[in-house]
Amino acid sequence: MKPILHTLLWSLCSLSLLAAASLTAQARPPSEESIKYFRQNCSSCHTIGGGRLAGPDLKDVGKRRDRKWLTKFIKDPKGVIDSGDPYAQKIYKEARTYMQAIPGITDARIAKLLDLIDAESVAKKPLFAGAGESKRPLTAADIILGDKLFRGETSFESKAPPCISCHTVSQLGGLGGGRLGPDLTTAYSRLEGRRALSAWLSAPPSIVMQPIYAKHPINEDERLALIAYLKKSAEAGDEFAKSVTMQFLLAGLLLAALILVLFDYLWRFRYRAVRRPLVESLTR
Repeated sequence: MKPILHTLLWSLCSLSLLAAASLTAQARPPSEESIKYFRQNCSSCHTIGGGRLAGPDLKDVGKRRDRKWLTKFIKDPKGVIDSGDPYAQKIYKEARTYMQAIPGITDARIAKLLDLIDAESVAKKPLFAGAGESKRPLTAADIILGDKLFRGETSFESKAPPCISCHTVSQLGGLGGGRLGPDLTTAYSRLEGRRALSAWLSAPPSIVMQPIYAKHPINEDERLALIAYLKKSAEAGDEFAKSVTMQFLLAGLLLAALILVLFDYLWRFRYRAVRRPLVESLTR
């Protein structure tokens, strides 16, 4: 009888220890590395418990879909959406755009992100609920500052490059801005207001912008100024900035012609000095 009792006691102890270890693992806070990774790659489009931004709120996403499905979607969102998956199609219709796949993301990294989301979903003070951004009204001074920051007339405090380097809006005039990034004329309305746009400016998710603005972040006052400027741009009624390709080509041809005329003028004596003596020597 005693051996049986000992066996039962050992089994109960083992189960208790396993349960305690499981609870400890669940309660373990996410690593700083995972927090930083989420902030740089995910927080511009998602909150955890703060409502929808450009993408859905990720609170309790593990209860909506299992980890196998989530891993597959995070690695190749476009592929899952295009496959006709009903839930992925629903996400796409709500967002009206494809989620960007994170280059080089691994299953191990995804597992850590999902652990972070699970922990944040039950946290009393979640880090990514989207709170803390100033809600003060946007002013005319913000619009002026935003215009100067966008054009590069005023430098960002962190020395980040100006928006015009890669983006354009319909209000710029002249030859417009850069075309490496998307046209931001309707960015305010596309992202449905200042909350999502502020999150996007806090941690730009694009492959080109991310490494630059991780080291040169845009501060809150600068974000509000850019939001005010882009809000005004969206309210102007234009859908896109006008194409300036033809004007650029014509300006280039005109400049090239002027340079040729200038060279011809500067070198006029040089040509005479070569040809005239030859002609005169032959006619003597």
